[in-house]
Amino acid sequence: MSPELTTTLWTVPVLAGALCAAQLLRRAWNDRTASRPGWIIAGWSAVAVATLFSALVLGGARGPFIAWTLVSVAALAIVARGVQVRAARERAERGLAPEPSDRVSKAWRGWLRALLAGPLGMIAAMGMAIAFVAFCPGAAQTRLILGGLMVPVLWGGAMAWTLADDKILRATAVLIGVAVATFTAAVLKGFS
Repeated sequence: MSPELTTTLWTVPVLAGALCAAQLLRRAWNDRTASRPGWIIAGWSAVAVATLFSALVLGGARGPFIAWTLVSVAALAIVARGVQVRAARERAERGLAPEPSDRVSKAWRGWLRALLAGPLGMIAAMGMAIAFVAFCPGAAQTRLILGGLMVPVLWGGAMAWTLADDKILRATAVLIGVAVATFTAAVLKGFS
């Protein structure tokens, strides 16, 4: 008899023990009564017996490896046997994107938002870029290029925030404050 056939024949009782162990542990998992510890002890005892038996008949190195592999496969098969396929829930209808402001639109609010997002946002962005150029260390050419590249990004951020914010007066105060503070700081520091 070939060694492969011998190994295959000896794995059949090991597989049976692994299936028994997995079934006992699965029952312990589902059982919430006082008998649960007994099922756990029985399941792990069956694993130990399958491992010991496999080590005796298949060798000290190969036997436990085969036994634990079979225990894993048996546990997977026992768990997969209880899989339930549930019907997917239907998704609710999606509406349109929410509006940034639920307030009643008025003409003066629209004009003020346009002024904030356009000229005032650009002035605040330029103030921040000029302050960056004035205070940032490094070569003057590098600072000027970085400051010039910052303006469109900062202006876009100011525009997005102004249009998304529901409180126009807060946006106005912040943009005016940023412009005044940054231009004042840049003038006081100077460009060197």
